[in-house]
Amino acid sequence: MAKNKILKNSIIAILFIVFFGLVYLIARTMNTPDAYASAGDQTVIGGVSKIKIGFSLGTLKEERWIKDRDILMAKARELGTDIIVQNANNDDQDQLKQVKYLLEQDIDVLIIVPNDLNKAATAVEMAKKQGVPVISYDRLVMNSNVDLYITFDNVKVGELMARRISKTMKTGNLLIINGAKTDNNTKMIKQGYDKILKPLVDEGKINIIGEEWAANWLKEYAFKVVDDTLQKKIKINAVIAGNDSLAEGVVEALSEHRMTGDVIVIGQDADLTACQRIVEGTQLMTIYKPIEKLAEATIKMAIKLVKREPLNVDAYINDGKYDVNYLVLDPTAVDKENINETIIRDGFHIKEEIYRN
Repeated sequence: MAKNKILKNSIIAILFIVFFGLVYLIARTMNTPDAYASAGDQTVIGGVSKIKIGFSLGTLKEERWIKDRDILMAKARELGTDIIVQNANNDDQDQLKQVKYLLEQDIDVLIIVPNDLNKAATAVEMAKKQGVPVISYDRLVMNSNVDLYITFDNVKVGELMARRISKTMKTGNLLIINGAKTDNNTKMIKQGYDKILKPLVDEGKINIIGEEWAANWLKEYAFKVVDDTLQKKIKINAVIAGNDSLAEGVVEALSEHRMTGDVIVIGQDADLTACQRIVEGTQLMTIYKPIEKLAEATIKMAIKLVKREPLNVDAYINDGKYDVNYLVLDPTAVDKENINETIIRDGFHIKEEIYRN
């Protein structure tokens, strides 16, 4: 009996030794860099660092940039990356400071929406010095040699705007309120609408009564331009607004003069309020740019840049000094007739919100 008891206790002791030995080995394995380790706020799994993206926004004042931020963050997480977002609130110096901060966080790639097309080149230069690749997102940083410029076809945006004007208004006075001169997109949009409008202007069919540039895309400026024009008793038949925020300022000014619905108003970005105006009849058209496609493509390209994989981009655009990789997506003209089959179908806005009023 005593021998059996001793044998039993020995077996139990051996089992305990084996058990704790295994626990120790597993713990050692789990704490090696090859399996799991923490490096600051960067996680390392399976020996491969989780990619950290820095996203610098020039502004969040317009609805569309809030959408871009939210969708980009969701796509980044969906594709297994970390993302740090900074918003410069239309301040060039703040954007530079924020990019410096992002670089101090050891980001692997920088996505930037420049507040100023030229001044943001300093931010790109800072990133390049640290070996961090840069994607210029929907706004091109000039003279900076970014690794990729990804956007919607802004020239086509201008063409779509002008084509709708020419189709709806055979003759009359057209007012143009562009976005900020510090945004290269405005110049590309102008290139598009000039291409369509110039022959009509030369033929005397369309009379451009003014072409303005709204600093920081302020809708208050658009309101003032329209109000001042109407105060001078100058007739306005149609307005091309650089985006839907400017279009909102236009419509508010028309409302003051009891002219909503009487003047053709066209914008871009498919803001919710613009979609509401379209179904209500106070704005004729907007340009829909499916941000989800842009965001997903951007994150995938960011990952490729970090992994040094080929981008397989065939197009190039000159930034004033360099030919840079150019990935361009198609925009869509949206009015009351196709809003259900585009914006609502895609879930960009829900039907109940658009038809709320």
